[in-house]
Amino acid sequence: MTTSPTPAIAAGDYSASPQFAQGRFHNLQPRPADSPKIGARLYWDFFFNKPANSEPAQALPVLPLNRLLLLQAPERSLYRLGHSTLLMKLRGGWWLTDPVFAQRASPLSFMGPKRFHAPPIALAGLPRIRGVILSHDHYDHLDRDAVLALAPQVEVFLCTLGVGDRLLSWGIPAAKIQQYDWWQGTQIDGLRFTATPAQHFSGRSLRDGNRTLWASWVIEDLSSARGLRVFFSGDSGYFDGFAEIGRRFGPFDLTLMETGAYNEHWPYVHMLPEQTVQAHIDLQGRWLLPIHNGTFNLSMHAWWDPFERVHALAKKQKLQLTTPMMGERIDLDAPHPGSLWWRDCADVRQAIQR
Repeated sequence: MTTSPTPAIAAGDYSASPQFAQGRFHNLQPRPADSPKIGARLYWDFFFNKPANSEPAQALPVLPLNRLLLLQAPERSLYRLGHSTLLMKLRGGWWLTDPVFAQRASPLSFMGPKRFHAPPIALAGLPRIRGVILSHDHYDHLDRDAVLALAPQVEVFLCTLGVGDRLLSWGIPAAKIQQYDWWQGTQIDGLRFTATPAQHFSGRSLRDGNRTLWASWVIEDLSSARGLRVFFSGDSGYFDGFAEIGRRFGPFDLTLMETGAYNEHWPYVHMLPEQTVQAHIDLQGRWLLPIHNGTFNLSMHAWWDPFERVHALAKKQKLQLTTPMMGERIDLDAPHPGSLWWRDCADVRQAIQR
């Protein structure tokens, strides 16, 4: 598919968006009437009665990074820093997705989901960032302190409608912010970025639900000699939008797909591993890298369950899966499978041997 750059939308101007009605954004498909109901018992268990295996019994392995190592990194390097935060070197510049470096994915510093591991590199150690790509405004994807700390060394923030306005309200210069509706985007340094649909929701408080838009992103290197297509899912339930994105932009060399924080009670907004794999197939993906796991306790499943399930599914369907450790380099031109690093943790070994 070919598209031309779309002018960034002015602050607060969402009236032309097909997704915006009655002051809020909406998914393409409404929540099914027969979808599972989330009751008081589930809320109680989620906040106060999670299983012990939803958090690691020991510190997770992390490969430390530093600025010198990154400055010497080859073109098209990718590093997973945790959860949905990825660092990619494209056309000589560094691009960062959904940067979260906070100790907790929460509005409160003393409670809420706590990190399983430290980031492989501190904020202060990062090189200059050509751009930050934001999928939506939930706390496990948009870390206010990290954004403010990064702002002086970031050239552009690519956002969805409303998220750009939120950054503006935090003091990020307007000249650094570009915000887009679904199917809109821009070209920078020979790279094309397009915000694409997702099935999710947004908000950072009890009163601002769905006031900002959520999205996935298509990242393309338009080089005729070495073209590259990467898909970043953000957060999403499974829907037929993945097949449409695949038709418009596929095939993809690599899909960075949400695989974690799922539950049978909320499949509308978070995919089960089986759905993640199907979405990858819908997108016409070549390599699959599961993200949104291994950093925060956001559901009721064992912390290693996303890795085990997606690994088994990929093996069964003969899909190319890469599972790098946090801080491990992936070559976007020739990804490697990675190791089953989570099985080196004592609690996982014990669970598998039972």
